[in-house]
Amino acid sequence: MATVIRMQRGGRTHTPYYRVVVMDSRQRACGRVIDDLGIYHPCAKPEPQIEVDKQKALAWLYKGAQLSDTARTVLSNHGVLAAFAEGKK
Repeated sequence: MATVIRMQRGGRTHTPYYRVVVMDSRQRACGRVIDDLGIYHPCAKPEPQIEVDKQKALAWLYKGAQLSDTARTVLSNHGVLAAFAEGKK
C-alpha cells in the first residue's frame, strides 16, 4: 500500500490545529486515516505545540511512507527525521 504522512486540518476559522496522520496516498485527502501520529497546534499560546509519537513515525518511515512538505517540516523540527537519518529505531 502506498502511504503518505500528512497533516489533517481541524479547528475553527483563524484557529487551526493539525493532526499528523498516515493515509493511503491513492485515496482522497479526506479519506480514511490509517494511523494517527500526533498533533501540531501552531496557534497555541505562548508557543506552538508539537506532540508526535516518534516511534510510530519512525516505524512508518521505515515501512516506506512518504512525507508531505508540511509534515516533513514539522517532523524535522521535532527531531524525527534526524533519528531516521541516523538509523535509530
